[in-house]
Amino acid sequence: MGLVHHPTLGVIECVRSVRARSIRLVVRGDGSLRLSYPIFANRSRAIAFAESRREWIELTRQRLAERRASYPTITPQDVERLRREARAYIPTALRHLASKHGFSYTTLRISSAHTRWGSCSGRNGISISMFVMMLPEHLREFILLHELCHTRHHNHSAAFHALLNSLVEHKEQELNAELRKYKIPKISN
Repeated sequence: MGLVHHPTLGVIECVRSVRARSIRLVVRGDGSLRLSYPIFANRSRAIAFAESRREWIELTRQRLAERRASYPTITPQDVERLRREARAYIPTALRHLASKHGFSYTTLRISSAHTRWGSCSGRNGISISMFVMMLPEHLREFILLHELCHTRHHNHSAAFHALLNSLVEHKEQELNAELRKYKIPKISN
């Protein structure tokens, strides 16, 4: 692995990989570049590939920058308020929904995740981002039900969706569409 300081593309992290079958270029969320390539390819060939994708890189960076700019920002004080609200609301709400619908889970973790609203481990441990507190209550409940359904179906199979859909009055698609309008905020300094 090495860093290349390209005159027009900026810093490129170059990774030679025994598992790579072809040259792969990734623009990360912060706009940085990662270039992985097979051991039989040389670095200059991989960089030439990146140079040939200059227009795509610029468009992708622009799209990512626009997306980052559209994220709501909150202060550290807001984060502390949300954390307190989450600790007060989520455990009680999750326990109530689990009891009401016959689910069981092993643990609950309230996180500060910025990439997802919630998750469920293979051992039925549920993690919920404190940022759900910025959502309307019906979407908070939808997220909690989504993760509870994962305690029975650890995937997004037809059976999972059928179960979740039955619990939300057959409005899963509608609720997912509404949820996509919200973004987990970034924290301002």
